[in-house]
Amino acid sequence: MKNFVEELQWRGMVHDVMPDTETHLLEQMRSAYVGFDPTADSLHIGNLVPIMLLSFFQRSGHRPVALVGGATGMIGDPSGKSNERNFLDEKTLRHNQACVRAQLSQFLDFTSGAENEALLVNNYDWMKEFSFLDFIRDVGKHITVNYMMAKDSVKSRFSGENADGLSFTEFTYQLVQGYDFLHLFKNQNITLQMGGSDQWGNITTGTEMIRRIGGGKGYALTCPLITKSDGSKFGKSEGGNVWLDAKRTSPYKFYQYWLNTSDDDAEKYIKIFTFLDKETIDALVAAHKEAPHQRALQKRLAQEVTTTVHSEEAYNTAVSASEILFGKSTSDDLKKIDADTFLDIFEGVPQAEVSRKQISDGLDIIGALAEQTGFLKSNGEARRALKENSISVNKEKVQEGFSISEGDLLNDRFVLLQRGKKNYFIISIV
Repeated sequence: MKNFVEELQWRGMVHDVMPDTETHLLEQMRSAYVGFDPTADSLHIGNLVPIMLLSFFQRSGHRPVALVGGATGMIGDPSGKSNERNFLDEKTLRHNQACVRAQLSQFLDFTSGAENEALLVNNYDWMKEFSFLDFIRDVGKHITVNYMMAKDSVKSRFSGENADGLSFTEFTYQLVQGYDFLHLFKNQNITLQMGGSDQWGNITTGTEMIRRIGGGKGYALTCPLITKSDGSKFGKSEGGNVWLDAKRTSPYKFYQYWLNTSDDDAEKYIKIFTFLDKETIDALVAAHKEAPHQRALQKRLAQEVTTTVHSEEAYNTAVSASEILFGKSTSDDLKKIDADTFLDIFEGVPQAEVSRKQISDGLDIIGALAEQTGFLKSNGEARRALKENSISVNKEKVQEGFSISEGDLLNDRFVLLQRGKKNYFIISIV
């Protein structure tokens, strides 16, 4: 049994922890849970902190439980949010649950049969038959309105310039989440709930229910909310959320997100989002400070997270794709890249459409550079560039007289033109 709390502390992952939690966990194998919102069919990197909490918990010898909030997801958590969530039908909910489990299985052992094998539960399963009258009789009467109003997550919705208050539905959120903890305490012997620091109020409502209704003792541990050193929101890119699903965020873009992390953030993130031990991380930090231009921290961080979330193959493809744009690469490297990754790499690069017949007939390089695409302003400029040996087709230098044919198509769709090192243009076949 490893010291779980100690592990989190050196990684900078403890914000609040209830007294005696560390002792409680060192006594024997315990069970803890974290809740996840099932309103999408993919988690995003904002969910990685609670995922890592569960994973470190299991690696310390304990049993992790992931709760999909099918019931609470229909209500809306008032913590830092201004709008209620949309109602999900059960079919969508079950689909999202299956997708979440598949992503969690990259981090957690659900199938080995070990004593501390992970478990996935959905609070919709025990809340859907709970009538309103039963709930206010068996649960609501034990928690006062004064107690609920004192929570920061509730108070914050009544203060500030944009305070619109919150609905009764949202107000009862902490009762539903608190009941989850009580239910899991009684039925799964779960004694610890974990989450982000904004969840402390909801989690401690659960420990209070366990004390008042269950006659037992529950524990709470929260981690800091992750921020970026420049003040922008962690987990967001120009295109919105950075998702764990490769269909929503390609492994290339996922890898690039971590690779482009600042030095300060990389030093923090590599402790939180990887399973590397303290000795390895300390050595990486020292090496990075000696030669920050080599970006050893960012490269290792991107490698570890991309490999864990996707695969080693996806990581290798992302590295190859990065070298296409930023390093030395060949036509063979380009041909290995799938169409979606190709478009991700050259996002924002100007394009022109050319018919397949023109390619089949052989598209003269002068026309491809100027008249047919507008990449260069004139045939004269195209000839000068060719004489300067500055034109490449699919990363290979070409001369005047060259014709683009079907054999030059990448993914049977694209041709990559290039002038010099950084001036790219894409011919798209229609």
